[in-house]
Amino acid sequence: MQKKTGSRAAHDATADIAALEAEVRGAIAQGDNVQQAVRDLTVKALSTQNRDIESLRRIMTAVMQGVREGAQQELQHKSAHAQTALTPVRDAVAGLDAALAQFAEASKLALEEATGRAQKFSGEELTRVRNELESVENLFLEIVQASAATAQKVVSETLHDLVAHAKRNGTSVGSQLKETLAAFNHEITSAGQTRLEAGLQLTHAITDLMRQVAAGLLTGIAERVKPGDNDRKPG
Repeated sequence: MQKKTGSRAAHDATADIAALEAEVRGAIAQGDNVQQAVRDLTVKALSTQNRDIESLRRIMTAVMQGVREGAQQELQHKSAHAQTALTPVRDAVAGLDAALAQFAEASKLALEEATGRAQKFSGEELTRVRNELESVENLFLEIVQASAATAQKVVSETLHDLVAHAKRNGTSVGSQLKETLAAFNHEITSAGQTRLEAGLQLTHAITDLMRQVAAGLLTGIAERVKPGDNDRKPG
């Protein structure tokens, strides 16, 4: 029974990834509000199950495959107006970056909310999640770079430019991760050898918050921790 359940879950995950790629491709073809569309699609994907770094890789890769293929299809129809087809590429990458920043922020919020309820995670759990978060920005840039390597000339050039710009000027997810990782490091220091409470997993808490973001119930998520601070706008 467990094998059947595991097989079904794997099949569903594969179908979800294929659907994500197709939806991103469709958003590129549509050409309207691409940044928001890609951000929303990515957030939805991040909210469907507990995430590890490999599932994050699959989600980002699917998004970028959809971006690359969608852009190349559009270029075939708009060869005289390359920039018209390339603008959605830039917007899509920004949307993916924004979704990952929301994921990083949700991770920080999940930690702070649990701490506020006097719930404790083990040092091992905190370190595992922190180590995965540490690699998210590099993984994002790596996957955009890989997409550039396999794309047609003008799409490839655009993606290479975006990676170069991000390395010079930073990313939204990188900026948010500074705050998130600082919170994790502080909590790890105070956690020491605290045992993990039964059934209390940080990844579940993060996924629950991402579901609220996907449902539109949690837009300016930092405001839940700082009710008086309305300066920060949702990305």
